[in-house]
Amino acid sequence: MRAAVLREVGKRMQIEDVTIADPKPGEALVRIAGTGVCHSDYHVIKGEWASPMPIVLGHEASGVVEAIGAGVTQAKPGDHVVLSFSPNCGQCAYCVAGRPHLCSAYLKIPPGGLLDGTSRLSVGDETIYMFGKMASFAEYSVVAGASLIPIRKDAPLAKAALIGCAVMTGVGAALNTAKIEAGSTVMVIGCGGVGLNCIQGACLASAARIIAVDVADDKLEFARLFGATDVVNSRRDDPVEVARALTDGYGVDYALEAIGLQLTIEQSYHAIRRGGTAVIVGMAPDGVKATIPARAIAGSEKTLKGCFYGSTRPLIDMPRLIDFYMDGRLLLDELVTRTYPLEEINEAFNDLGEGGVGRGLLLPHGEL
Repeated sequence: MRAAVLREVGKRMQIEDVTIADPKPGEALVRIAGTGVCHSDYHVIKGEWASPMPIVLGHEASGVVEAIGAGVTQAKPGDHVVLSFSPNCGQCAYCVAGRPHLCSAYLKIPPGGLLDGTSRLSVGDETIYMFGKMASFAEYSVVAGASLIPIRKDAPLAKAALIGCAVMTGVGAALNTAKIEAGSTVMVIGCGGVGLNCIQGACLASAARIIAVDVADDKLEFARLFGATDVVNSRRDDPVEVARALTDGYGVDYALEAIGLQLTIEQSYHAIRRGGTAVIVGMAPDGVKATIPARAIAGSEKTLKGCFYGSTRPLIDMPRLIDFYMDGRLLLDELVTRTYPLEEINEAFNDLGEGGVGRGLLLPHGEL
């Protein structure tokens, strides 16, 4: 098959002929319909996250199940699926407590392979590693059976890829992690793919005021489409001061940070009222630290929470988000601002790096 291979940090990916092995027991082969261009992959490209090389990136994808190994019961050949980059064991303390996104077995898996730690990709005798337990920047992917999330067949399959990361992470941060209450005030810092979905999640939760923060005016205007009631360009205005000015000096009830920078993490904490909740959704580069005034932690009773993958229960939440989209309650078409063939993957990441609005979508087979 064809796949985009990253062989060195900071270099261009190359489209290569890569051998993909048959699925082992507990695994499945999926024909990739669409795969999103996400900043997490960009962290690896820029060397901000350590990763084995050479590697096929991609972790936000949808497709059709082509074949399954022994023991796979979550889906069958012909099913349309969204892929979860966080397959869970279903048996550990986190899984049985209804928090499968924190599965302890997942943390024990070395990077670059599937659940047994090995890759299914190669070029000759050379191992090609797999990012996100799927390596979806390719025509096909072998994934764990637990990564298969069946969805309804009348949903646009390629666009459903965005449910696998950006939409689930952002909407889940609002609904599952923050548990935003109706009528509350919310600030979302960062209006990329995840941030826009934090805004959508706040809308679904019936927040009264949603303040979008970014450094680009075009992104802020785009955020209004997804439900932002107010916008702040943080190059011109301090978002913490704006949060207080719009809430009679108190600060917002919830702040969702969707970038992963020291400054914005600290801003999210300072923007919330006493007793408020700040949720850190953005995945920071390795080594980034944020400073919180120690005395304020107790004195203000603020809550600072992390959010991994929208605190998702994939088999419940992802099909539900598809239903929201099909019912007109969730914007998905508008998120896709450009599609690219696999051969234009480097251009797609150049566009991401330049801060374009919305989400780029790769179509490995050239179909939408």
